[in-house]
Amino acid sequence: MRIISGSLKGKRITAPTNLPVRPTTDFAKEALFNILNNQWYFDEITVLDLFSGIGSISLEFASRGAKKVTSVDSFTGCIKFLDETAKKLELDNIINTQKADAIKYVAKKAIKGYDIVFADPPYDLSAEDYEKLLNGILENEWLEEGGNFVLEHPDSIKFENHPRFVQHKKYGNVHFSFFE
Repeated sequence: MRIISGSLKGKRITAPTNLPVRPTTDFAKEALFNILNNQWYFDEITVLDLFSGIGSISLEFASRGAKKVTSVDSFTGCIKFLDETAKKLELDNIINTQKADAIKYVAKKAIKGYDIVFADPPYDLSAEDYEKLLNGILENEWLEEGGNFVLEHPDSIKFENHPRFVQHKKYGNVHFSFFE
């Protein structure tokens, strides 16, 4: 995995192979950030990264100057790796990790919303759990007014009929659905 842009552009991050992760491909990540770059000034935003894994998306936002990134994952090894990596890269003042089940995390009312919420759940997540995740974020005020929710998902899951769906983008085998 590499950081594509920002203060740490080109930095390679090598995660332990024993972690249960499927990082977003560099190709898809670059395309996603090109879309977001046209909508946001990264140095003005706060981000919630759900199912953060080794922190590929969190590190990318932090490298690009995000004010605050909260990274949520249920695996201790992933949280530990991201904490250590953020500290080494001097991003530990930006990236805050939370060890929690992401679906339960967003099931409660947000204390404060985020400008961007990104979620990359396991592709074998049930349709019911995708719905819980989506509804939790959108109904419990995890997004600030005008914010974006970006959901990475397999081709088998469709969201086009959701009332807050905005667009769908495909990059190789990676699918992103955008909600407002």
